[in-house]
Amino acid sequence: MTQPTLIRRAAGAPSLFATALELASRSLPVLPLRAGKLPFGNCLTCRDNACGGRPVMLAAGPCTCPNVCHGWAAATTDPATLTSPAWVRAWAQARAVAYHPGGAGLTVVDLDNTDAITWARQHLPATRTVPTTRGEHWIYRGAMQSANAVRPGVDIKSTMSYARWLGPGTGTTTALPDAVRALVVKEPAPAPAVRSVVGVSTGAGGGVCRHRTPAYLDRGIAMAEQQITDATTGVHATVYRTFLAVLSAHGRCGCLTDAHVGRLFAAAQAKGESPRHCNDAWTNALTRLGL
Repeated sequence: MTQPTLIRRAAGAPSLFATALELASRSLPVLPLRAGKLPFGNCLTCRDNACGGRPVMLAAGPCTCPNVCHGWAAATTDPATLTSPAWVRAWAQARAVAYHPGGAGLTVVDLDNTDAITWARQHLPATRTVPTTRGEHWIYRGAMQSANAVRPGVDIKSTMSYARWLGPGTGTTTALPDAVRALVVKEPAPAPAVRSVVGVSTGAGGGVCRHRTPAYLDRGIAMAEQQITDATTGVHATVYRTFLAVLSAHGRCGCLTDAHVGRLFAAAQAKGESPRHCNDAWTNALTRLGL
């Protein structure tokens, strides 16, 4: 695809709307952000992805909503969309301009502090650099999977993600190196040991827990993996709810093994969750259920 040209700001501070139109004209898909650096929430029709989602999302749906719905997936270069009544209303409330790096064939390495910047200078090839509030964005030519917390203070923003537009930066945009791609290729974190809990009554059934039926338990774990995999927004919340549901069904019987929990953690990490987030969600679910 044709790579976007990162523009230079003209003298004076253009409005967010004008900036967005100029970026879109340079093949950079843009969207407005509200207060808190967040995308605008879905409309009533699209709430909780009831519409099926945008065709560009992981769970590709038929949504053609004219509103600024579905976060990063709303990003566009279409001037007719950007200047439509629904989007003009959003721009009037916007606090920042964001763009979809992956949609422009780019990857942003988001370095959140000075330690992360020092690491990048030692291990990554130089490229276009944009200062941020706390660190820097290093922009490479080429798209890849997005992931949070790939190492301390480092996030990857590319496909299925957005980044704030903070200016064109300095330097030459270089090709995405294998060293960045390798950051998201990790072995699943070891699953935490499942706490031993006194089993509840199994009722009729010869004293054999029904969950030990391999097909029953495997089906439940597979469904949980699919729920996490299908999440398009609110991944943190989806992971926690799924862990909670699995523990509600199987946490008191001693059925869950490290292998089962490892499958759930692997599914969560494939969606960009860090090992720490997985462990926190699992521990919170255990605490919620009193296990």
